[in-house]
Parts: sequence; structure tokens; C-alpha cells
Amino acid sequence: MAVSTGRVAAAGEGARGRHDRPGRLRRALSAHWYAWAMIAPVVVVMAVLIGWPLARGVYLSLTDATEANIGRTIGVNVIPATYEFVGLDNYLRILTSGLFWDKLAWTVVWTVVCVGLHYGIGLGLAVMLNRRLRFRSVYRVLLILPWAVPAFVAAFVWRYLYNSDYGVINGLLKAAGLPAVGWLDDPTTAKIAVIAVNVWIGVPFMMVAMLGGLQSIPAELYEAAEVDGANAWQRFRAITLPGLRQVSSTVILLGTIWTFNMFPIIFLVTRGGPGSETEILVTYAFREAFTGVRNYAGSAAWGVIILLMLVVLAIGYRRTLRSQGDPW
Repeated sequence: MAVSTGRVAAAGEGARGRHDRPGRLRRALSAHWYAWAMIAPVVVVMAVLIGWPLARGVYLSLTDATEANIGRTIGVNVIPATYEFVGLDNYLRILTSGLFWDKLAWTVVWTVVCVGLHYGIGLGLAVMLNRRLRFRSVYRVLLILPWAVPAFVAAFVWRYLYNSDYGVINGLLKAAGLPAVGWLDDPTTAKIAVIAVNVWIGVPFMMVAMLGGLQSIPAELYEAAEVDGANAWQRFRAITLPGLRQVSSTVILLGTIWTFNMFPIIFLVTRGGPGSETEILVTYAFREAFTGVRNYAGSAAWGVIILLMLVVLAIGYRRTLRSQGDPW
């Protein structure tokens, strides 16, 4: 009887909670109307610039839309769309093709190598600049310059540097008595070339983030460790790395997402070549939509798959950090 009474009471409280939700919502709106008014334009802009294209892309990925059957207007003639809903056929075709797994493997290698070098070099430079050095401000400005250069400008400059006949790099090799290298003509050297460009662009961001994290670590911790006899490596391992954990987790996740989708470097430096050896997932999705017979549905499906992989990566990464005690 007591159990039944408790269940009835709990059900009544749940029902009251559900009925009271509109009232709580109205009270929250009335209490924080100014905050809602301030964020409303941002929400509208995001819905228009992000929400609608995303919803449109998901819809197209479930159709067979191509350049031949999509609706368009030519002069005064309006040609209606004739594409049809095909469900998950595009996804099945992509995931069962060897091409997708080849591109995914190179994209993972590209991302891991670039982010690893970004973090390692950036941390090393940050540790160096965190010390008292002569002309430290000059070094900081020079090391931040690659980050200030737009990615497409840097890509064109590096493409010229890698030129087989007139490039500065091959010119230096010839001046040293070494043979010229066709940097963008061989798959291996082309992959090394684009990784070098991306590392050159991405290291300053990591360096600045790590430098800010280093400056937030109390100096007293290092002084106490030094008094206890800890050497430089022990202080780095016991104080610096734990002190940078939250900053590191954030910049590594951001760097992974940015590098995974780093379209301009691949596309502008190598055009995905030689052949399609340096194409990552995002550049191949672009090629599907804007070259040859434009396969809008296939490109949209590639884009949705890329988005889902990054979402799963971010969620898994966050849960891993939380399981290790990181509040991020």
C-alpha cells in the first residue's frame, strides 16, 4: 500500500513538473529577456548560414541530385528538378568503396602528423619564449607572422617555392651542388610538402596558446620544485605538462578539426595531385560537387560523413578527458 502511495505521489510530481514547464520557461524569459534579445540575432544568423545549408545538404545526400537533373533557370526557361529520393544509397556506395577508405587513411595520417608537429614544435617554442631572452618580443612577432598570413596566400607562396624549375628551394639545392627535387610531382614528396606547409601555418597558434598556458602556471611551483632538487625535465613533467592539460586538450581538439578539414592547403598547393594522391576527404567532396559531371548528392553525402566523424571524435575525446578527471 505504501509502495502504491509512493508511486502515485511520484507520478503526481512528474505530472506537475511537466505542466509547470511552460511556466518556468515564461519566468526564465521574463527574467532574462535582455540576454535572449542579445543572442537572438546570432541565433538567426547561425540558423540561416549554418542550419539551412546543413539541412539542405542532408536532404540532397538522400537523393540522386546531379548537374543533369537539378532545377535551374536558363534565360526565361525554368527547368524543374527531376532528381528522386534514394535513401541511404549514396552512403552505402561511399562506405563500400575502396576509394573512401584510401582517402580516410591519408586524411588520418595527415591529421595526426600535422597536429603532432603543431603541438610538439609549438610547445617547444612556447617554453623557449617563456624564458628571459634578448629580443624576445622580436622573436614572438616573427614566429607569429605565419599565422597572420591568409592560408590561400601562404599556399600560393609555397607552391612557387616548390616549383621544380624556378622554385627557391630547388635553387638552393642546386647552389649547394645537390640535384633538384620534383616536390609536387611525386606522391611521397608531395605529401611531405603539404605537411610542411600546414605545419608552418599551424605552429604559431599552438605556440601562442601554450605560451598563455605557461604564463598562467604559478612561478612558486617551479621555485619549490627547484628547492626540492628537481631537475629541468622533472619540473617539466611534474608541473608544466599537468598545468597545460586544459589548454592542451582544447587546442588539440581544435587543431584536429581544422586540420581534418584543411581544404585550402591541399587544394591550392597540389590540387590534390599528383593524380589524387594528396586529396583528403574534404577536397574529394569538393571535387565531386564542382568538377566533371557535378554529383551534388554524392558530395553532400561525403560532407555528412565527414561531419559525423568529427562529431563522434569530439564526443569521444571529451568523454575520455572527463574519465581522466579533466573538467573540460
